[in-house]
Amino acid sequence: MVSIVTSDTAVRLSRIVDALDMNLYGAVHGGAILRLIDEAAGVAACRFMEGQMSTVAVDSAQFIAPVHPGDVITCVAQVNWSGRSSCEVGAKVTAQRWDRRLDPARHVATAYLVFVAIGADGRPTAVPGLTPDSAEAERRYREAAIRRDARSSRKQAIEVSRKTAGK
Repeated sequence: MVSIVTSDTAVRLSRIVDALDMNLYGAVHGGAILRLIDEAAGVAACRFMEGQMSTVAVDSAQFIAPVHPGDVITCVAQVNWSGRSSCEVGAKVTAQRWDRRLDPARHVATAYLVFVAIGADGRPTAVPGLTPDSAEAERRYREAAIRRDARSSRKQAIEVSRKTAGK
């Protein structure tokens, strides 16, 4: 199967947030930010696969700074790692006032999502290989493998705990 370079998977999506996205504290709901993350990451994954991918896990999401109505939020997403039928996509969200083009964008959230490729039969199918094409992409690839191993270890530990809890 063909191998795709990481930079070819990068996607950038932006939207302005408004009062409908607000929580009771006057900031934007984390869920509104997560939706943009899932949309951008999904596009990156589907372009990488050139086919259907489905979100199977949000490995982690960190909210770093608040977002306020009137901010333009931008999510940049890129495939970090690929396995047999899945891939990890990293996403970074920044925010900037809609009316201040010279203000620097603020880093407001980071997330890592796992997607699985879905074949015509509705079952997982093989994904292309991924080739890191920069030092940063190499770092992201290595860190994604660490997160994958941690997910696997956590899953095994939980399974063992559930088996011993019944005794």
